[in-house]
Amino acid sequence: MTTAPAYTELTGEYTIDGAHSRIGFVARHAMVTKVRGSFNEFEGSFAVDGANPALSSARITIQAKSIDTRNADRDGHLRTNDFLAAEEFPTITFVSTGITQTGESSFDVTGDLTIKGVTKSLTIPFEFGGAAKDPFGNDRVGFEGATSINRSDYGVTFNAPLEAGGVLVSDKITLEFEVSAIRNA
Repeated sequence: MTTAPAYTELTGEYTIDGAHSRIGFVARHAMVTKVRGSFNEFEGSFAVDGANPALSSARITIQAKSIDTRNADRDGHLRTNDFLAAEEFPTITFVSTGITQTGESSFDVTGDLTIKGVTKSLTIPFEFGGAAKDPFGNDRVGFEGATSINRSDYGVTFNAPLEAGGVLVSDKITLEFEVSAIRNA
């Protein structure tokens, strides 16, 4: 597939704007509902090669302790060795290893996700949301993507059986990325 000509003007280095981005997750709880959360502290950057997206790259570092599900007790438990072991493994990282354009405005970003010291390759489908010059003169781009992982693949295995069957927390976790980034000067 050829690259849309408009992407060539996006070529450059970008820094993720944490104040206008979200890295979140969704897990099933007690087999009846979903719990949503996010990480409030993260940083990242990416390089866009608009003429050849395969030469683009991305990197994100998340502070595990910044997990936020809007419940202090649950967040405290998620930071323990039962889940993220945030004291021992303070960061969660994603480093791209390949980017493929899959449609006019869609891209698969393949990379290495490291959680709790375990690294696995995964692919995240992203949709290009657009580009604009913001009121402060910054060139800004947006991307949204989501993928699912099995938390047990990363050594996150805590669970509790339910009386009626099933478990307290799903193994499948959906990761969500809503990214706004500013081109570096």
